[in-house]
Amino acid sequence: MKFTKTPFGGPQKQILKFADHYVALPVTVDDAGVSTNDNGKKIVPAGTVIGGGFIDDRSAFAVKSNDENAEGVLFNDVDVTYGPAAGAALIHAFIETDKLPEAPASEAKAALNQIKFIK
Repeated sequence: MKFTKTPFGGPQKQILKFADHYVALPVTVDDAGVSTNDNGKKIVPAGTVIGGGFIDDRSAFAVKSNDENAEGVLFNDVDVTYGPAAGAALIHAFIETDKLPEAPASEAKAALNQIKFIK
C-alpha cells in the first residue's frame, strides 16, 4: 500500500442536505475504470452512486453503479490513484442533487430507497 501526504484545510465538498442525519458504511472503492484527471490523480468524486455487493459482502469492492444494482452514494472524494482505497458509502441520507457529479438514474433512485434526493 502506498501512502501519500495530502494537505487538508479547505472545506470538503458537502453533498448532504442535512449534515446531522445520515448513516454511512465503510467501503473499499475500486480503481477499475477511473480516469486520470489533469493533475495525474484518479479521483472518484463524492456523490457517485456505487454498488458492487458491499452491503451483503463486507469484502466486496464498491464500484460505480448508476442502475438497479446501486447500494449507496459515496460520501467524500476518494483518491484511487494507487489502487483501491477506503471510503464511506451513504446508505441513509438526504442528498442535494445540485451537488452531485451526475444525476442518479431512476433505477438507482429506486434501488436507494433510504436515500432521498432533494433539489
